[in-house]
Amino acid sequence: MHYVEVLVGDATYHGGEALTYSAETPLPAGQIVVVPLRNKRVLGVVAGPGTKPARFAAKPVAEVPPLPALPAQLLALLAWMQGYYPAPLGIITQLLLPKALPKKPEALATLPPLSPPALPPFTQDQEQALQAIREPGLHILHGETGTGKTRVYIELAQRALQSGKSAIILTPEIGLTSQLARDFGQVFGQRVVVAHSGLTDAQRARAWQKILERQEPIVVIGARSALFSPLKNLGLVVVDESHETAYKQDQAPHYHTNIVAAKLAGLHRAVLVLGSATPLVADYAVAIAKKRPVVRMSQTAAGLVGAQKVVTVVDLRDRANFSRSPYLSGQLLAAIKSRLQNGEQTLLFLNRRGTARVVFCEKCGWQALCPHCDLPLVYHGDEHLMRCHSCEYKAPSPISCPECHNASVVFRSIGTKAVAEEAARLFPEARVQRFDTDNKKNERIEQHYDAVRAGGVDIIVGTQTLAKGLDLPRLGLVGVIIADTSLYFPDFSAQERTYQLLSQVLGRVGRGHRDSEAVIQTYAPDSSLLRAVIEKDWDAFYSREIAERKQFLFPPYCYALKLAVSRASSASAQRAAENFVRQLHGNVGGIAVEGPTPSFHEKVQNKFVWQVIVKAKVRARLLDVVAQLPSGWAYDIDPMNLL
Repeated sequence: MHYVEVLVGDATYHGGEALTYSAETPLPAGQIVVVPLRNKRVLGVVAGPGTKPARFAAKPVAEVPPLPALPAQLLALLAWMQGYYPAPLGIITQLLLPKALPKKPEALATLPPLSPPALPPFTQDQEQALQAIREPGLHILHGETGTGKTRVYIELAQRALQSGKSAIILTPEIGLTSQLARDFGQVFGQRVVVAHSGLTDAQRARAWQKILERQEPIVVIGARSALFSPLKNLGLVVVDESHETAYKQDQAPHYHTNIVAAKLAGLHRAVLVLGSATPLVADYAVAIAKKRPVVRMSQTAAGLVGAQKVVTVVDLRDRANFSRSPYLSGQLLAAIKSRLQNGEQTLLFLNRRGTARVVFCEKCGWQALCPHCDLPLVYHGDEHLMRCHSCEYKAPSPISCPECHNASVVFRSIGTKAVAEEAARLFPEARVQRFDTDNKKNERIEQHYDAVRAGGVDIIVGTQTLAKGLDLPRLGLVGVIIADTSLYFPDFSAQERTYQLLSQVLGRVGRGHRDSEAVIQTYAPDSSLLRAVIEKDWDAFYSREIAERKQFLFPPYCYALKLAVSRASSASAQRAAENFVRQLHGNVGGIAVEGPTPSFHEKVQNKFVWQVIVKAKVRARLLDVVAQLPSGWAYDIDPMNLL
């Protein structure tokens, strides 16, 4: 009889150690197994040989599927994550495994020899970038929108495959995978494997097994979960749009893709590229501090030589600009009309969903709030319902005020549905389509990308879903409905997030396909941040932002930990938070504690939430804090924001 230590991939296993099982034959590290866990069978990974337990009889391994072992680098990554991100071992192991093995795995087709087709010639910027990105390790590719970062990624992947190594290309949103898969598929054909959480469990399992069993080098494309693909010989990791918050997992183990990608690339001695037109301030500072390459690209890659982009700023405070519509200025309406006459597309951007963000009574002041979260209910005109965007509580829209019974209920602060309705009213001949997270699965941008790209929609309305990496050759106009929606949040990342969003959405035009324009509606037309966005003055923005973070001790000048406690009453949550803060001051040194304070969303699903922010120069101190958390507390280490 033999014994093995198994890492079980199940969220219900909250332990921190591998479990011992018996096996009829020796099993190598990395071997996939099926093992009993309580009253069910789960997938696991053999960590190594074990010894016979002294106090209990080890359960036998139930099944050893005929699969290759996971790569040693992936096991090393798991061990590192267990020490870096405080989370149960079962949850971390789940990242490496499908939910279940495919019942009918696809037979692996023989791949043809690698013979990429002729590709467009490189611009001078692209040539310089490829010269700079050669050695293993971190490279920041700071390329303005439209400079052809994807062309650089394809060339880097081609280099990797020609040297017998595979590549991972990550996108922040599932909706962008179809565009990247098409671009890479034209070059690498069947060597491209798409893997993301938008696939069915069976599809993901088949893709996972295909990656595990494939001996030839391939290209894996997907969202952050694709980072854990079982590739044996990895030569390149690309994190495209690396600034996006979607790369931070908001559940345990709370990992950030950029950080884990750096570790994985190091284990494989692979090239890591963080590509973005608006890199994270913290990533930029770290690269400079470590003297890693920061590669700049500003030369437009494609299309019309000398194509112009005109930017118009409209003051939202001057209501004379809004004589025909309360939402769309006269300048924006004229621009839309001109683009429609030219057969070009318009994108209207507003980072707010729904029809109206606030429902209240003008007479008595009553406001429609979620009974579970105390957050404003958002009116959705297409459903005639009010919804909570936190807990998804729904209620019918009131005809009269439920308190004073007056018919003076009003709807204020528009969302994307109201913008789409207004565009359809003012331009009835135009084909208008909205894309945001309220879309049903068959309505999402990834399902309609080819039609939108081909000109099947005249006016595209949406949230940040549309600001991320989409290349629409027929797009001639971008209209930003309200440029200030994220600027005044009480958080250290508000300026950075606003700069990123505006830069990315303005980058949907001016990509060299045609002359284009942008109309920005704002309450702060003289803002230095807005000026930096329009002038693409990253250096000015970065200098101001990094100086503020150093002055007030925010990342990258410290590590941060966000703690939250929920109780039935606000007073109870406050007492629990204050008691824990007193305990921290007595037990953990080298930390700075801010709070406790009510959370930004103070009531969530009938619970009152108070939070504590802990900062430290040494990250291990934060792990000490997490280890002392009482039950019922939540934490987020390395948070993207402190709200």
